[in-house]
Amino acid sequence: MAGETVRRIEQATGRLATQSVARMDDELAWFRELPSDQRSWVTLVAQAGLQSYVDWLRSPDDVLRLTGEVFAAAPRAMARSVTLQQTVELVRTAIAVAEENLPSLAGADDQAVVLEELLRFSREVAFAAARVYASAAENRGSWDRRLEALVIDNLVSGSVVGDPLPSQLAALGWPDNGPIAAVVGSAPSGSPELALTDAHTRANRVGLDAMAGVHGDRLVLIVGGVQDPMESATRLLPVFGDGPVVVGPLAKDVSEAAAVTKAALSALRAVPAWPAAPRPVSADALLPERALAGDEEARAQLIEAVFRPLAAAGDVLLETVAAFLDSGGALEATARALFVHANTVRYRLRRVAEVCGEAPTDARGALTLRVALVLGRLDTIA
Repeated sequence: MAGETVRRIEQATGRLATQSVARMDDELAWFRELPSDQRSWVTLVAQAGLQSYVDWLRSPDDVLRLTGEVFAAAPRAMARSVTLQQTVELVRTAIAVAEENLPSLAGADDQAVVLEELLRFSREVAFAAARVYASAAENRGSWDRRLEALVIDNLVSGSVVGDPLPSQLAALGWPDNGPIAAVVGSAPSGSPELALTDAHTRANRVGLDAMAGVHGDRLVLIVGGVQDPMESATRLLPVFGDGPVVVGPLAKDVSEAAAVTKAALSALRAVPAWPAAPRPVSADALLPERALAGDEEARAQLIEAVFRPLAAAGDVLLETVAAFLDSGGALEATARALFVHANTVRYRLRRVAEVCGEAPTDARGALTLRVALVLGRLDTIA
């Protein structure tokens, strides 16, 4: 190629870059809405692209360096503010302007070569753009994974409360409101990275947002978009290993994430005390075991939700449920101990269930009531 052709193209690079940006402004509505600093980045990229094309004509074998220099002119933040699809539109517009103007800058013998090299160059620029966005996506993915791991670690340790958590979740793309739940269980055997990938894939498939972390032999999921925690946990069971899976109570928003995660982990530690526990099982269903294991929140919940409503309903209900439990659940023996008819005992037991939500005639209800009565009496003494 004649040196004069290359020199004329090099002298025209500034003018062609300006024409390219002007056409982008005319044809691309989204480009007109960009802030001035981002528009200036595009201008720099256009100028760098044309200069790289000139260098390409001089040294067409140095492909990677020349096409890499095109996007080196813009800061990395551009990949976050201008999408790959938009970048393709920008490149297409700049190439179209170049195709219209370069033949007039080339000598008669060089016009076909100039256009042919422009076609090859544009192909390499497209690959360079793909590399830039792939690298940005990988970096973003690595950053997201690190931040997600930090959030899960802090939720497990209970060290994140208040403002930092919503801001961290916002950085991960989570909404700052809406119900969430914690689901914990055994991590599956194999690579933790594979377990986390499976957890995210499964959650997306069932229409849930999820953060996941593997801690030792435990898999911890924080799930958003939840309406029924037990139903959501059932759909996520395949991502867990063998053993119990526990669901924390439903939190109204992310401000309660630490509390529900703490409840779920407490229940997971206590669930071996109930070998017949369903899978999944709610943390509230394990209140007796959690209280016996030393969980102060579970102790307080049993006192507030079970003992105090019964105490407020009158001594008769407390006396009846205590006698029923002491008699081993025998109606006739309870009636004799209280000097009342068995039907009266039946009526009072139904009232107990209505008042506190626990049925004395059910095995689990009887255990919950027994523990709540003990804790309530100790609390009264204290």
